[in-house]
Amino acid sequence: MSENNQNNLRPKHHNMKKWSHQIKGEDSWTMFKVVSEFVQGFETLNLVGPCVSVFGSARTKPDHPYYQLAVRIGQRLTEEGYGVITGGGPGIMEAGNKGAHLNGGKSVGLNIHLPFEQGSNPYVDHDKDINFKYFFIRKVMFVKFAQAFIALPGGFGTLDELFEVLTLVQTGKITPVPVILVGTEFWSGLKEWIKTTMLEKEGNISPQDLDLIPIVDEPDEIMQIINEFYEVRARELSPNYKL
Repeated sequence: MSENNQNNLRPKHHNMKKWSHQIKGEDSWTMFKVVSEFVQGFETLNLVGPCVSVFGSARTKPDHPYYQLAVRIGQRLTEEGYGVITGGGPGIMEAGNKGAHLNGGKSVGLNIHLPFEQGSNPYVDHDKDINFKYFFIRKVMFVKFAQAFIALPGGFGTLDELFEVLTLVQTGKITPVPVILVGTEFWSGLKEWIKTTMLEKEGNISPQDLDLIPIVDEPDEIMQIINEFYEVRARELSPNYKL
């Protein structure tokens, strides 16, 4: 082997990056804050019973058709005996809670501290209003206690929650549950891109993965999917996983 080749094989020394300031011990104490949020969430939601998580934009106004649709969805879910879990904020979240509240159902709000959004909407039950600092803990609560997931039109946060759930279902990390997209006009383009690009062109998903995201427009269609799902499986409702 030539000397040049030998030199190429020798490990090179780099000036590795360093933190701009020393990491303080207080970062370790953050774990106690994390544990306290988990405890609060579990203790509250363990008593609520089977729920359905409803995702959607915080920016949707009350006069928008999607807001009004979310109210009807919340009402329909409570008629079937499910509680409604939302992010607790305005927009679609408020609408889902409003539908549950107006129908005398259980209305849960998992609020996150953000600098540009206000606190929980007025339709969240006072004893089911939980505030979180950490997104990842909030996601656990969304997923663990939901017997189905309903995604109405939204932004980055809605897409984040949607694909988080799809990944967990696809990989078998949670019990298979219905994931339903509401709004054909809004979601059809995304599903077509998933089909033509992710599946057919790149092969990044399996054909059956498309079945994970049915698109509907009416509350009765939602309930038909949920009811048929549990009728076929004939299992008791239970949280999606154990930690």
